[in-house]
Amino acid sequence: MARILELCLNGRKRIDAVADNLLLLDYLREVVGLTGTKTGCDGGECGACTVLVDDVPRLSCLTLAASIDGARVDTVESLGEDGRLSAVQRGFHEKLGSQCGYCTPGFIMASVGLLRHNPRPSDDEILEALGSNICRCTGYVKIIEAVRYAAELGTAGVAP
Repeated sequence: MARILELCLNGRKRIDAVADNLLLLDYLREVVGLTGTKTGCDGGECGACTVLVDDVPRLSCLTLAASIDGARVDTVESLGEDGRLSAVQRGFHEKLGSQCGYCTPGFIMASVGLLRHNPRPSDDEILEALGSNICRCTGYVKIIEAVRYAAELGTAGVAP
């Protein structure tokens, strides 16, 4: 069965017919064509598919698209403005917070969600916010430094 899904996706209103069993991850990648959200484990364990739903990080591989009707959804493609990187994107770039890059969109969106609610998080709060994201290439030190740096940029007025 299909239903009508209305949402604000990356700042733009969308209306689509979606199957009841369509995952948000598949909706974003296959219906909308936004491929920044990655398929990782397909079981909610790696965080590569993290998006923001009403500013709260959500694993899109565990979320039915129909369940977000009326919500605001932000993906990694929503970040930055006029070709300039957001604070979190700059942090990951300048502090070398990514290696192969596959997990990076999920880490970035979880970090943006954190900084939108807590612009000056402690290291423990950063670790907690990123606890559902897994990176197989790095030891997380650079990722934490990237989020810390993004928080500093945020105090200077750069959007997360």
